[in-house]
Amino acid sequence: MRIAVTGASGRLGGQVVSLLAKQTDADIVALSRVPTRGTRAVTARAADYGDLDALRRCLADVDTLVFISSDGEATRVLMHHLNVVSAARECGVGHIVALSGVDADIESPFCYAITNGFTEQAIRESGCGYSIVRASIFAEFFRHFLLLAQETGRISVPAGGGRVGFVSRADVGRCMSALALSPPTGRCHDVTGMSAWDMDAVASTAAAVWGRPVAYQPISAAEHIAQMSSTEEPWWLYAYSSMFASIREQRWDRATDEVQRLTGLAPRPFAELVGEPPVAGQSSVTPRTR
Repeated sequence: MRIAVTGASGRLGGQVVSLLAKQTDADIVALSRVPTRGTRAVTARAADYGDLDALRRCLADVDTLVFISSDGEATRVLMHHLNVVSAARECGVGHIVALSGVDADIESPFCYAITNGFTEQAIRESGCGYSIVRASIFAEFFRHFLLLAQETGRISVPAGGGRVGFVSRADVGRCMSALALSPPTGRCHDVTGMSAWDMDAVASTAAAVWGRPVAYQPISAAEHIAQMSSTEEPWWLYAYSSMFASIREQRWDRATDEVQRLTGLAPRPFAELVGEPPVAGQSSVTPRTR
């Protein structure tokens, strides 16, 4: 039995590699553009998402593939994803455990929801067995938008009355590891927190955790773009703006017990994650953060 993990040098992919190395005697293959040093339990292989030949070579002897998203602009990400699915199909991979999003829909305003929708379609049509993890927005990411609120006392985002079932990155990794060690389910798994939160509830929770007043101050998409324009490239301004548009459409209003069902452990409470200090370089639900 050989299990490969893409994006193994990233936070989520690295976590999955570590979990699998501890949980199974199967051969674990860590795939990344610049491979990390292998260990007795893990073999490192170089495989860029954009290099179809390299992906074919690396997946030729793989039984299960844990497919962590690529990063960058959505059109490039989709090309990368189709490369991975094509290589897995050609190599006869028996089980693809793929990371997607709760809002995986080609009709969504969120650019990566469209990417995820087409990626899921390619996986279903590949003939490979599959289990798809539709993760909610990472709580660690959303904390990025709360940092300024610690100083101003205001959460100023264009979320309207949208609700989100925030989930921790670690819980998503545990679910993907569990699915990789099980037969293909042939379905999507909505991996979320136990509750869906609107921004007023997020503000109340932050206030209780930080011990200071915090209020939600909804702003327009244009105002939010103006706020972020000095720190973000135009593409990411669009990515964040389209994400909040999907939140306003209640596309992330989902709360399930899937983490508990797949791992036997309850998901981490959102309040705990709000209280953690930020990690340098840690950002968002967009693929560049996986």
